[in-house]
Amino acid sequence: MVSRTALEAEPDGQPPPEDDHAFFGQPKGLLTLSGLEVWERFSFLGMQAILVLYFADTVAHGGMGMSSGTAASVSAAYGTLVYLVSVAGGWLADRILGSFRAVLWGGVLIACGHYAMAVPTPTMTWVGLGLISAGTGLLKPNVATMVGKLYRTDDERRDAGFALYYMAINIGAFAGPLITGWLGDHEGWHWGFSAAAVGMTFGLIQYVAGRRHLAGRRNTAEFALAPAAMGRAVRLIVVGILVAAVLAVLLTGVGWLTMGRFVDLLTVISVIAPVVYFAVMFMSPRVSPGERGRLRPYIVLFLASTVFNFILFQAYSTMMLLAASNAETTILGFDFPASWYASALGAFEVGLAPVVAALWVRMGPRQPHASNKIAIGVVLGGLSFLLMVLPTSGHANDSYMMSAWWIVGSYFLLGLGDILLETSGMSATTKLAPAAFSSQTMSLWFLSLALANGIQAQTVKLYDDVSKPAYFGVNGAIAVAAGLAVMAAAPWLRRTMHPVH
Repeated sequence: MVSRTALEAEPDGQPPPEDDHAFFGQPKGLLTLSGLEVWERFSFLGMQAILVLYFADTVAHGGMGMSSGTAASVSAAYGTLVYLVSVAGGWLADRILGSFRAVLWGGVLIACGHYAMAVPTPTMTWVGLGLISAGTGLLKPNVATMVGKLYRTDDERRDAGFALYYMAINIGAFAGPLITGWLGDHEGWHWGFSAAAVGMTFGLIQYVAGRRHLAGRRNTAEFALAPAAMGRAVRLIVVGILVAAVLAVLLTGVGWLTMGRFVDLLTVISVIAPVVYFAVMFMSPRVSPGERGRLRPYIVLFLASTVFNFILFQAYSTMMLLAASNAETTILGFDFPASWYASALGAFEVGLAPVVAALWVRMGPRQPHASNKIAIGVVLGGLSFLLMVLPTSGHANDSYMMSAWWIVGSYFLLGLGDILLETSGMSATTKLAPAAFSSQTMSLWFLSLALANGIQAQTVKLYDDVSKPAYFGVNGAIAVAAGLAVMAAAPWLRRTMHPVH
C-alpha cells in the first residue's frame, strides 16, 4: 500500500497487508468506504427526493404549505449550503480533525439531522437540515480522499477502484428514493425522513466496524496546525458559530432575517466564493506562469459544470414538482409514488457508467478530448429540459397529465450527461489545479456545485410565474448554447489544457 518507511512511521494508520487485494482485487477498505457512501447517498438523496414535495404539500396533509416556486428555492438553498460547508469540511480534515474523524463526526451529525427531521414540527425540520448540511460538509469531501489513500499514486487499480466507489454512490441514489418515497406517500413525510435516519445509522455502524481496513485512520490531521494555532482556530470556529447563531436568532426575531433573505444571502456567497478562490490562485506567488495558464481553461470547465449542475439539481426540485402534479405515476400497470422518478436517475447512472467506460477504452486515443466530453454532457443536460417542452405545451390549463416516459426520458439524458461531465470534470480538476493548491482541488469542484444551487435558488422562483414550456425551454436552451460554446472553444482548450487529454 505504501512504502516500508511509511508503514514503520505509522503502523496504526495503515490496514493489514492481507487487505490489499481482498475485495475483488481491490483493498478491503474500499468495501468499507463504498458501503458508507451507499448509505449516505441513500439517506441524503432519499430525503432530497421528498424534501421539495414536503415543503410544497399543504399543512393539513403534513407539509409546510409553501408555493411550488418557494419550495424549490428553499430546497436549492439547502443544496447551496451543503456544498459551501463542504469547502470548510476539507480544510477541517486537513488541519484539525483528520479524515477518519471528519467522516465519523460528519456521519453522526447527518444521522442526528435525519432523526430531527423525523419529528413532525417545522422547528425540528430546520434544525435537522442545519445538522445535515454541517455533517455532509464534513463527510462528503473526505470520503473520496480516504479512497485515494488506499492506493499508491502509481497503482493501476486506482481508476477501477474509484469506478466501484462511484457505482456505490449511484446504488444509494437509486435505492434511497424508493424507500423514503413510498413511506412519504403512504405513511407521511416524516416516516420517509425516519428511513433516511436509519440508513445513515447503518452506514456509520459498518464504517466503524470496518475501520481497521482504512488507510490514514490515525487521530491527527495529515497537515495539522501547530498546537497553539490549532487552539486559536478551534476557539475562533466555536465563537464564530455561536455569534452567527445568536445573530440569526436576533435578526429573525426582529423580522429582518426572513427565509427569502437567507436564500438570497446564500446565493451571494455562492457567487463571491469562487471569484475569491480563483483570484487567490491567480495572484499567489506559489503558482507558476505555466500553472496560471492552465487555470484559464479550467474557468471555462468550471462554468460548464455550473451550467450542467444547475439543470441536474432540478431533478430534485422543479422536475419533482412537475412529476407530482402533471405526470402519470403508472408504468406498465404498476403504480408508484412521484418521488420514485428520482430513482431513475441513479438507475441510469449505474447502468450507463460501465457502458461509457467501455466505449472510451474501445476508442482509445480516438476518444473525445476531456473538454468535448464535458461539453457533450452540458448539451445533454440542456436537451433533458428541452424535451419537457413537448409534453407541457398546448394545454388550456395545468390539469393535464403526461406519460411517465417523458420524465424517464429526460432523466436518461440527464444521467448520461452527468456521467460524461462528472468523470471528466473531476479528472481535469486534479490535473489542472496548481501544485500549491492540490490538496484543495475538491473545494474547487464543490464551489461549482454551490454556485449551481445558488443560481437555481433564484431561478426556480419563476416556476410559478411563467408557463412550463417557457421555463424548461429557456433554461434548456441556455444549457445547450453553453455546451456548444465549449465545443467551439475546443481547439483553444485542447492547446491550453495540455497535458490533459
